[in-house]
Amino acid sequence: MKKDIATLLGGFLTALLMFFGSIGISFKWFTPESINAFVVLSTAAVALIVNIYAVWKNTYVSKKAKLQKKALIAQKLIKK
Repeated sequence: MKKDIATLLGGFLTALLMFFGSIGISFKWFTPESINAFVVLSTAAVALIVNIYAVWKNTYVSKKAKLQKKALIAQKLIKK
């Protein structure tokens, strides 16, 4: 799903580049290479956000994580 969203984003930005070109607006920095770089960056950002959420949820929210933390504290393997 992340790859599909990145592909759609890249397609939209490419269409935007073509639209600006057709009406005579150009930016030196807005090129197909910068679009590809932005798509890679946005894909990495989405992956980072998903992973941070998963770590947060599995560490602080889930019942299993809370029980595991209590057990580790009881066994004095970690501090409170």
